[in-house]
Formats: sequence, structure tokens, C-alpha cells
Amino acid sequence: MFESLSDKLKKTLKNLRGQGKLTPEHVDAALREIRMALLEADVNYKVAKDFVEAVRAKAEGQDVWQDLKPHEQVVKIVYDELSELMGGTSSRLVFTKQIPNVVMIVGLQGSGKTTSTGKIAKWLADNQERKPLLVSVDVYRPAAREQLRVVAGAVGQAVYQDKETNDPLTLVRGAMKHAQEMGFDTLMIDTAGRLHIDDDLMVELERIKAETKPIEVLFVADAMTGQDAVRSAEVFHERIGITGVVLTKMDGDARGGAALSIKQVIGQPVKFVGVGEKYDAIEPFYPDRIAQRILGMGDVLTLIEEVQGKINEEEAQEQLAKMTRNQFTLEDFRSQLGQFKKLGSMSKLMKMLPEQMMGGLQLSDEQGAEVDIQMRRTEAIIDSMTKVERNNHKVLDASRKTRVAKGSGSTIAEVNQLIRQYEQMKKMMAQMNKGGLFGGLGKKMMGGLAGGLGGMLGGGGMNGGLTGLLGNGGEDFGNGGEAGSSVSKSIKKKKRHKKRR
Repeated sequence: MFESLSDKLKKTLKNLRGQGKLTPEHVDAALREIRMALLEADVNYKVAKDFVEAVRAKAEGQDVWQDLKPHEQVVKIVYDELSELMGGTSSRLVFTKQIPNVVMIVGLQGSGKTTSTGKIAKWLADNQERKPLLVSVDVYRPAAREQLRVVAGAVGQAVYQDKETNDPLTLVRGAMKHAQEMGFDTLMIDTAGRLHIDDDLMVELERIKAETKPIEVLFVADAMTGQDAVRSAEVFHERIGITGVVLTKMDGDARGGAALSIKQVIGQPVKFVGVGEKYDAIEPFYPDRIAQRILGMGDVLTLIEEVQGKINEEEAQEQLAKMTRNQFTLEDFRSQLGQFKKLGSMSKLMKMLPEQMMGGLQLSDEQGAEVDIQMRRTEAIIDSMTKVERNNHKVLDASRKTRVAKGSGSTIAEVNQLIRQYEQMKKMMAQMNKGGLFGGLGKKMMGGLAGGLGGMLGGGGMNGGLTGLLGNGGEDFGNGGEAGSSVSKSIKKKKRHKKRR
């Protein structure tokens, strides 16, 4: 997401490097490019104009640090303004002691309300220890209530159904009573949508809101519709009073105009973004982290959270122990690949790492897809080996390699290449262990992934760079999200200075 805007902003800001001193001409040239980049990203015209003027006022003023290089002054200002543009801080759902807390999900038909209802319910159960009950009051669309039942089953959450009525108010009353009796602390109401905004829809939503008194009214919109999503959110807010926005299909939106505009236009923040089709592919919206991603600073905090949530720490530690004893086998390698796949595609992970930490290495979506294919091919080769062969690769003679190649749909050359990569990876892990490079977060969770990733990618700069990054102790890795560049170090410095004052 935001690929188009990110590329243009990084290119514009990079052009400021080498300037000994910032002049109004430098600032004007950069701001013209930034304004065009925002407009091409489908950002609201007034929002883009106000953003540029805010950056100009700070860039030409004295609100900069003298120890930063000139181009870094502008990067810092753009980072601050991007964060503020999108809401400043993350806006989590805040619950009360009331039983149940009601969350209304509203939006136009086809925006992804039902799927988002299930995703958010799962996220709340997994991350905020809530006990959600889902109910659909869409009595107009064929099989809408059945669809929510299927989604609820897929995410392991309860759903309330009453096939005896087609009245939305009767349904929500029954659901609220059921939630109170059965101890569900959160009621998620999947409301009806329309292909376009009409008065009947608004009246129905107003009645449901008056009946249930929700703590949150979340408007679901397709991020790829850009300013159309913003305009629809504006109308819903005027009539219903929404408290936040859920943007779906953010993984397919290279522009990001809706996410960048919506807070400034309607005054309500983006709270969640959908980043894939799977039911766990939803993330809280962190404006500061998104700003870091856009400017190439990475998003290591989110990556760490992904690792903590999806990687088996006990298994990773066990594999790391095997590495340190030089007992790491192809069986362990296969297990690592399986864990690594849980984190998502390679291109997604690369975008969460600061560019400076990657030593200038960039991976396009096409290259990332190729790495993912290579990962699956590697897994297939190892799967075609016997347990004995996976635990002792030295028994793989010519006839065994021929069998493995046929079984995995690969060639003998590819089998040999995998074995060479595995042996190189073992040597590298042994050297890292001698140098005391496993520690902190890397030792606890990332060290195990390091070896698998390094072996998968083979020798060379990418191998060494990524493996070193992921395995070289937790401190360097953990600092990446906040100090991936000298700019973000200065951000931390200013925060500390403010606290002392």
C-alpha cells in the first residue's frame, strides 16, 4: 500500500541531499513535487494544499534541529505532517463496563462489511480479550445473514440468529438480550447496505443506533475507491455520526488517497485496515508507522508484533539452540520455512524494514513473488526427502537426489543448489555464534528465522544483509522501527527533550 506515493516522496526528498543549505527555492521545488505526488495519490485537493502549506511554514521557519542535514530537516517535517494528517496516534476501540458494548458496522453494499465484522471480532477476541457476539440485520440481501454465520464460524465467534423475524429492530433487541444472558461483552451489528446512499437506509441506521446506543459506529469503505469512499463517509457521518473508519483492500491500493484524506475531511480516524483476504489480515491503523513506511523508514514495530503473534517462540528457541550446537538439520530448515510463511509475502516483510538497515537493497513486488516461489520450491524439495535424509543430508547420493528431484518436480541441479545453500547457511550461523551475535529479541524469536531466510535466499549480499539484520541481536533489530535512520533518531531526541521540559 502507498507504493506510488512512497516512491515519489522518497525520490523528491532524495533530491534534496547534497544541498549545503536549504533555500526557499529548494523548498519550493520539493513542495511542488510533494503536492503533485499527493494529488496523483488521489488525496483530497484541499487536504493536499493544507499539507503543503503546513510543511512550508515549518521548513521556512526555525522549527528544525541544527544538527540535522538540510534534507533531513524536510524529511522530519514531512514525517510529522504525514502522521498528523492521518490522525497522529492510533485510535483503538475503547470499551466500557456495560454489557454488551455495541459496535455498529455500516457502509455501502459491496464494501466488505460482513467480512470486516468477522475480522474485527476475531481481532478483538485475540488482542483485547473480548467475547464478541455477531448479528446481521441485513434482511434485504439474499443470504446475507447466512453469510455472516459462515464468516463467524470461520473466525470461531458466536452469531445470533432469529429466523422467525425480518425486522432489524427485533433482531438487535433479541441479540442484546442474548448477549446479556450469555455473557457476551461485545455485540457486533452487521447492518444492511445499499448500492448507493438513500434515505430509507439512513433512517433504519438511525433507529438501530437509537435502540442500541453503540460505543462505536465504524464505516467500512473500499480503499481503492479513493475519494468516493471519503465522500460516502462524509454523508454517513453527517446523518449517523460515525466514530471511525475501516478501509478494506488496502493491500491492493497503491495510492492511499482515502487513508490520507479521511481524517482531515470528516474529523474521524481510520481505526482498522484490511490487508488481505484471510481472516487475520486486518491491522489497527497506526499513522506514525504508516508515515514511516511511506518515507522508507520501515515499520519494525509492526513486524515484531507479527512475529510475536504468529511465530512459536518455544520452537524458535529450540531451533536456535540447535544452531548454536551446529545441529541444525534440513528438518529444522523446513520447519523454519513454515513459520516464516506465516508472516506473509517477502515483499510485505521487506517494506517493513528501514531502507538504511537494508543497505540500499530494495525488492520489487515481482522479485518478492519470485522469492516466495523459491521458498515453496525449497519446501517441496525437502518434503520429498525421507526423514533420514532431512536429518543427515550427507546420505544424499546421486540416486537419492534423482528420486528427490522427481518427487518435487525439480532438477538435480536445484537439489544440489539447496544443499549448498544449506551448508553455507550452517557455516554462517556457526560464525555468528562464535562472534556472539545471537542475543536479545534475535535470540528469543528472530534468530531461528534468520537461518531459514538466509538459506532460502542463497549466498551474496541479500543473504548476509537480511540474516545479519534478523539474527544480529535484538537491540539493533528492535531499534530499527524507531531509529532506522538518523531522521528517526532525531525524532526520538525531540521527544526526550520535550519530556525534560
